[in-house]
Amino acid sequence: MLDTIETTLDSAKESANKALATAGEAARETARKTAEGIEANPLSVLVGGVALGVLAGALIPRGDRETKLLKPVGRKLTDTARGAVEAAKEAGKAELAGIGLSRAAASDTAGKLLITVLTALATAGVSAAKGAKDKE
Repeated sequence: MLDTIETTLDSAKESANKALATAGEAARETARKTAEGIEANPLSVLVGGVALGVLAGALIPRGDRETKLLKPVGRKLTDTARGAVEAAKEAGKAELAGIGLSRAAASDTAGKLLITVLTALATAGVSAAKGAKDKE
């Protein structure tokens, strides 16, 4: 009976070691594929990371201490961004006036450019996902 228990334990130990080795190899392969995907599509990873950060920031509640510490920084960033937007707006108006473009034409062109950029980003993301899936 003791031999049967030892045989069963040895068998279980061997199975566990094989499972551990298989899991380790799968983890290494997944890490390799992930690294290749990141190298092949860094923009998609950046966009995904930003989206994930925004989502996490929106879902994680702020504490009182965090609010107290970050409020001045937020104000400063907002003021700086507001100033930059105003400066860019004025420079854009001056540039458009200099080349004779109307506000409506510039708005239409900017809208088309934005749609083109968003379409390119979406296509890149889909291609990255498809490429990563195809490599599996």
